[in-house]
Amino acid sequence: MVKGFSDNELNNGDQIKDSKKEIKGLASFLKDKKITYTLPGKKQINIIGSIVIGSNLILILLVFLYLNNQEFRDFLFNIGR
Repeated sequence: MVKGFSDNELNNGDQIKDSKKEIKGLASFLKDKKITYTLPGKKQINIIGSIVIGSNLILILLVFLYLNNQEFRDFLFNIGR
């Protein structure tokens, strides 16, 4: 006995194709578009890295001021009201 479909079964492929809904809206617009990803260049990597490192240094400075300077802590407390 062989596994698989018998010869007596109907071919339902035509019925499945007819029952598919037509794609509408954003999906129909993006249907033919190909999305490609390109790696960032060296200049873009340096700019983003500089922004991240700079913001981290500013955050460390603000935490240091908050922990060691009472006037800065009071200033932040008054802004938060």
